[in-house]
Amino acid sequence: MALLDEKTWAGSVFGDGWYEPSGGDAAVVEPATGAELGRTGIAVGEDVSRAAAEAAKAQRGWAATSFEERAAVLRRAGLLFEQHAAEIEEWIVRETGAIPPKAALETHIAAQECYEAAALASHPLGDILPTAKKRLSLARRVPAGVVGVIAPFNFPLILGIRSVAPALALGNAVVFKPDPRTAVAGGVVVARVFEEAGLPAGVLHMLPGDADAGEALVADPHVRVISFTGSTAAGRAVGEAAGRHLKRAHLELGGNSALIVLDDADLDLAVSAAAFGSFMHQGQICMTTGRHLVHERIAGEFVERLAAKADGLPVGNPATEQVALGPIIDEKQRDHIHALVTASVDAGARLAAGGTYDGLFYRPTVLAGVTPQIPAYANEVFGPVAPVSAFGSVDEAVALAAGTEYGLSLGILTRDVMKALDLADRIPSGIVHINDQTVDDEAVAPFGGVGASGTGSRFGGAAANIEAFTETQWVTMQGDIARYPF
Repeated sequence: MALLDEKTWAGSVFGDGWYEPSGGDAAVVEPATGAELGRTGIAVGEDVSRAAAEAAKAQRGWAATSFEERAAVLRRAGLLFEQHAAEIEEWIVRETGAIPPKAALETHIAAQECYEAAALASHPLGDILPTAKKRLSLARRVPAGVVGVIAPFNFPLILGIRSVAPALALGNAVVFKPDPRTAVAGGVVVARVFEEAGLPAGVLHMLPGDADAGEALVADPHVRVISFTGSTAAGRAVGEAAGRHLKRAHLELGGNSALIVLDDADLDLAVSAAAFGSFMHQGQICMTTGRHLVHERIAGEFVERLAAKADGLPVGNPATEQVALGPIIDEKQRDHIHALVTASVDAGARLAAGGTYDGLFYRPTVLAGVTPQIPAYANEVFGPVAPVSAFGSVDEAVALAAGTEYGLSLGILTRDVMKALDLADRIPSGIVHINDQTVDDEAVAPFGGVGASGTGSRFGGAAANIEAFTETQWVTMQGDIARYPF
């Protein structure tokens, strides 16, 4: 039986059941061809208000269920992601422009997020505290209530489920707003999986929508925690709005991650890692290698080999061809990428490879002779562009890597791993990969950035998830009512 029967969701959003939202519907478009794959409902503010109120009612019953029941739902959800992987992956390929291995990574991690969340349901959630009185004193973690989740288009399944699954496991209800450009792979899939897994009605609401729906979600008084993944500019707005409403916002934002290549690195392996870091999923990843910092002794050969690698990578429709890169998500993003490339060449960078496009298919691009003033170096490109800069000393490499407002991921390639660890100590970054490129994710690992890349590790692993999706409550108990002098 197919998981995604269009009759159950076309033009609809999910809450207590599938219903038509106030915002009407919109086409689900395949970026590679421009074809309409289906239609999905678009939520507006009044739909969010309805969903949040219903979620608040349903949450109390869900939180009262035993951890065994909650864990069972999460385990079934993980199994459903595995059983329907081929169907889900086809949607990821066609709706997001992903190559099949990237789509397979999404379904694999989605299942793992659910399995890890199932274990989270029975995790110890408190501490016995010392107290000066004759009583029992403890701190316990209780569900936050209703969690609002806002996820982007680039890894829509992973970047939604990594908040939805642990929030549900810990007894919360969730109002989930996926990006409308990937509403099926990033939204309908999640709703259908949990519907089939037996999650009680009203505990999860899935509402694709634009900025007004996101603003309504942040402002709604029923929503106590916001989990947002997206651009730094949008994240700042979400954080400011959440602060006005005195609610927590967990922000996983943009990046301009550096890959430092020391002169003792194996050059063939370094170029392969660098190409993957910049060109995986057309560079549309927050952790993408945005700056290649290469020792001046090997920088020329590095650029030559990376450019040759880029020129040899096939670009096309991943649903019909075996390619390394698929399409950019839409024309707006393609034009943003090309404007940065063009401005960088005008500012003095040398175009070593790429820099051209056909429709939404942008060639993997290498820019050489890049300085910190070049636009593609100073800004997050979010496209298949590898800016390369040379450095002469370790201190210069540190200064270049740390000289940005972002701090998401860092890669260091060298034969001397202790030297790399010393380097990492000097560069602010939420994630460090020694002898690997900058793109990686596992359900068991804490994930998040510092500076303009976000508010720290808010996802992955028991500690981060419990911190993100519960509140701390102090409880005392004693046998008799306390006596007071008045």
